[in-house]
Amino acid sequence: MSAFNNFITKLPSGWKTRHILVLIIAVLGSYAFLESRAEWSPMHKWNRAIGDMSLVMVAFSMAIGPLSRLFRSFRGLIPFRREFGIYGVILAIIHTVIILDGWVQWDFFRLFGFELHPQLQQYVMLKHGFGLANAVGIIALLYGLVLALSSSNWSQRALGGSAWKFLQQGAYVLWMLIVLHTAYFLFLNFLDFHRPTPEPNWAQWPFIVLVSLVIVLQLAAYIK
Repeated sequence: MSAFNNFITKLPSGWKTRHILVLIIAVLGSYAFLESRAEWSPMHKWNRAIGDMSLVMVAFSMAIGPLSRLFRSFRGLIPFRREFGIYGVILAIIHTVIILDGWVQWDFFRLFGFELHPQLQQYVMLKHGFGLANAVGIIALLYGLVLALSSSNWSQRALGGSAWKFLQQGAYVLWMLIVLHTAYFLFLNFLDFHRPTPEPNWAQWPFIVLVSLVIVLQLAAYIK
């Protein structure tokens, strides 16, 4: 444990270095997710890799606070919460652009579960869950943008301590929206009687473990 404490205390405190370190983590993590699905089509491979890493980055941001309250040795990670959250949102933006360009071809009706009926020549709702999950994802993205843009010392001074803290507490809402959005696409999206049952997604159990750990840490820190 002493070696871990020494490692944490030696982490750089400058914001530029923190950004570089977190960016490296984001790139390496995204690449690992990308390689784990090498057999998928390029669009779905990139879509899931970037989306999964966005979830992981936000999970790190959500876990650092309770970890630092439960264990003194993690307090050196507190400055990294901001960078993990910011790059989690940046990855979410990239994830959204990939979906818009590669999946729905910038057809916003399709984004919300509608498809053009060839006989009726009008859009009809075919994918109710798909549309709802994407609506939740868009709300989460907009919410995340507000939090990311306000994650600076300048914003804290401009808004005032109490208002800024109230706004940043919305990260818990953002986390729940991200979890709901991700859970749908991991467990429900492909359960359609029109489609063959797909192979189980390897990310399902890691997702359950990650979300459970964050929840347990937050509850433990709240009770302490």
